[in-house]
Amino acid sequence: MGSQIPGVIGDVNATWLKSELGWDIDSVDAQQIGAGIGVSSALYRLKLRGANCPSSVVVKLPALDEAAVFTSTMLRMYIREANFFDSLCNEMPIGVPVAYLARVDEATSQFVVVMEDLGELRIVDQNEGMSITDARAAIDAAAKLHAKWWGRGDELSAAGTTISLGDPIYPAVLPFVFGEGWEKLTKEMELPASIMEIGPKFAERLPSLLQSLVTGPNTLCHGDYRADNMLFDAQGEPVVIDFQLLGSGTGAYDVAYFVTQSLSMQDASLYERELFDRWIAGLTAAGLVVDADDLWLQYRRCALFCLAYPVIASRGMDLNNPRERKLLEMMNERFDRAVRELNLAELM
Repeated sequence: MGSQIPGVIGDVNATWLKSELGWDIDSVDAQQIGAGIGVSSALYRLKLRGANCPSSVVVKLPALDEAAVFTSTMLRMYIREANFFDSLCNEMPIGVPVAYLARVDEATSQFVVVMEDLGELRIVDQNEGMSITDARAAIDAAAKLHAKWWGRGDELSAAGTTISLGDPIYPAVLPFVFGEGWEKLTKEMELPASIMEIGPKFAERLPSLLQSLVTGPNTLCHGDYRADNMLFDAQGEPVVIDFQLLGSGTGAYDVAYFVTQSLSMQDASLYERELFDRWIAGLTAAGLVVDADDLWLQYRRCALFCLAYPVIASRGMDLNNPRERKLLEMMNERFDRAVRELNLAELM
């Protein structure tokens, strides 16, 4: 088991790193990164000096906000990511970071991941919206990911490798945390009319909506497939990060969340169906026979479910922080677009 899992970034020091990874380190300089982007974890870049160590690494620890830690613990998010780096990461058909160490205490969800620093790769600001060129590359990567495990999602969840979108933990936890987030958002922000129409009924609808996302064929889902969780290399290929919501269910889940939340409203309107069809073409090219009409219905159901993301995330966000507030405003506006153009209200 090695030494104790660090509780704070100050515990990730030269002594701990040498004990766990065998690196000879003279000094460690830690700086928090990713503020306003991820809310379920705290991210740090460590600049290292020593004889046999990388010049820098990224360290991931539990969030600094207690509400975010509660949600992440209840949904086993830290356990999922640590388990991903211990199992599935070497089988991924798309770019993912190298993890030097991933450890979790399943009793407490205390965890740490030490991974390669991808700071030299290109970042896309989700608030600004992803270009259609990058979006097409991201959809191609999603098709590769889903095709590899197509029809095997239930097998993955049964083995404990992932958590099914139909797992009882979701209807047990999500309505409660959604309700808390909804109360906070409606007090502190002005929400679009479509969200105000759907929101009050959403928690009650969640259990049946979740079950509709695992009617099959089920596959491996990233679960948080969006611009802020992707970086792009020099060839324009995405490297995907953050596997805390890794799950099993319809692949349309990743596609719908990505298209409705990672593109500007204008580009989503222009390219939504093109990107969905591109995903279908990628699955077909992999040798799969799929029902495009059924997957489009699943896409719409998943787009409706995506209201859960901004509302639940808001519980652990500081709405006085301009970046975090802008992110929530953007997510709400883009969800509003999806509701109107995909006629999602009829699915309620």
